[in-house]
Order: sequence, then C-alpha cells, then structure tokens
Amino acid sequence: MATLFTRIAQGEIPSWKVAESDDYYAFLDISPLAEGHTLVIPKKVEDDYIFHLDESVYAGLWAFARKVALALKAAIPCKRVGVAVLGMEVPHTHIHLVPLQSEADLDFRKEHLKPSPERMQEIAAAILAEYEKL
Repeated sequence: MATLFTRIAQGEIPSWKVAESDDYYAFLDISPLAEGHTLVIPKKVEDDYIFHLDESVYAGLWAFARKVALALKAAIPCKRVGVAVLGMEVPHTHIHLVPLQSEADLDFRKEHLKPSPERMQEIAAAILAEYEKL
C-alpha cells in the first residue's frame, strides 16, 4: 500500500507543491513550524529510514533538498533554512526544511502554525517561482 507521501507525490492527495523532479517532490508541511516549512521526499522509494536509501537516491535527495532550500530562503525572509530528518510520524523518508530566525524555530514541541489555504498557496507559489529561477 502506498504511503501518504507517495499518494501526495502522485497527486492522489492535494498538496502545496514547491518543487518537483522525476525522482523527488517538495511540498509545504500542513502543520508548519514556520511559514514555508517544506517537506522533501523521494518519489519512488518508500523506506522510512533515510540511511536505508541507496547511495544514489540519498545523494540525489540531498541535492534536490539543497536547491529547494535555496529557493525557500529567497522566497521567505529568514536567517537560515534549518534541516531536520526525523521520520517518526510518516513511514516515508522525508527532510524538513524550516525557515529560521533562531534555533528555537526548529523545536517540534512548540505550537505549530495554522495558515489559511490561501496563504499556503501564496507561499508555495513564491517558493516555486524561486525554484524555477535556479
């Protein structure tokens, strides 16, 4: 059975896409720590542990995440883009990219934002526009 994230990448479940390639997909987290909080996934591999990935998939995922992070920083005013790989909540490898003003912004225990669908669409469009410039 396909994971939730595979179904999102395949378009079966709606998402706010910020970038896509043949092998990878990036979309806004529906419960973000900060505006622009993005998840980056491999499209064709559903393993839940990043270190189980084949070396080429692993390297490609990080290269794709780097490009998304550059677009994210250009679209969302922040000091840095933080990175986290937890993989506990959805059994599909994913990288969190979170715009940061301070290290405290990457605390998953804090209250998450609840942006409107309209705001999510604005953010996704801004990141995608920056991604397409790269």
